[in-house]
Amino acid sequence: MAERLAIPGFVNAHSHAFQRVLRGRTEGGDFWAWRELMLAEAERQTPETVRSSYAETYREMRAAGYTAVGEFHYLGLDEARTAIEAADEAGLAIVLLYVAYARGGLERFRQASVAEYLRQLEQLRDDRAPVGLAPHSVRACPPDWLEELGRYAERERLPLHVHADEQPREIEECLAEHGLRPIELLAQTGCLGPQTTVVHATHADDHELDLLAEAGARVCVCPTTEANLGDGFCPVERLCERGIGICIGSDSNVRIDPLEELRELEGIARRRTGRRNVISVDSLLCFGSDEGAAALRIDSPGEIEVDLDHPSLAGVEPGDIFAALVLGCSAEVLG
Repeated sequence: MAERLAIPGFVNAHSHAFQRVLRGRTEGGDFWAWRELMLAEAERQTPETVRSSYAETYREMRAAGYTAVGEFHYLGLDEARTAIEAADEAGLAIVLLYVAYARGGLERFRQASVAEYLRQLEQLRDDRAPVGLAPHSVRACPPDWLEELGRYAERERLPLHVHADEQPREIEECLAEHGLRPIELLAQTGCLGPQTTVVHATHADDHELDLLAEAGARVCVCPTTEANLGDGFCPVERLCERGIGICIGSDSNVRIDPLEELRELEGIARRRTGRRNVISVDSLLCFGSDEGAAALRIDSPGEIEVDLDHPSLAGVEPGDIFAALVLGCSAEVLG
């Protein structure tokens, strides 16, 4: 009988499941060229396509060792319900991060007012769906929306997730419109707090990182997607220096492998500092599990098993198993 080791399950704190189909199809141009292809794919989604394709993607996540997902969802209310059904079919816990979108994007993404958005969110809550608030970005939500959403999340003790500082152009546009960088604007509008997870923060400056630390907010880093889209390197070591919580996400789902995401966090830190072992293996495993669960307000991520007889772990001393798992294995050793 194969020897197996139980460990906490991994939490995928940021996913756009419909984007899985784009892998291999969009390898030219920059982020903004990719975005146009992504929008075209989003436009064609229906409850039926979401139900079938999300179930397939969620089964991949479950097989890769993820036990929970935060689905950052902007395709509509009916599609939100079918995404939840798909996760249930795949045996994957889900928190539906329902996206607020005031401007830009596609018409199907947008709500006429923040009140309409909250009515839609309340409908999901009435269905007893596990939800969080997700102002898409400072590009998509003006300050009055951000203020209302920040108050609601704090009052209702719900997670609030938001994209910020992924691309330099986003920062330039925010400075031009508001005289503030994106995370500064989130702080000014009451959207930063212990319930907040900022997705990416790739180009956050020191002042923005200080604001995150002061607020007790987290950052969700999505290394395989950020690499694929040419976003840049998240300032991992500066997050750690400030004690900012880090979780991981598969984001565009070009790759579905929590060990690869964690390994790349340490790889980024090593490249940026010229040192090894910048982040301990214990911390990396915590980022993959506990921090993700906290970001989604999940009590427990459950357990998965490591196949200790897998060739990737053959000959590894017992005391080195966890380091070998994170730094030398792919998700095929998990189950």
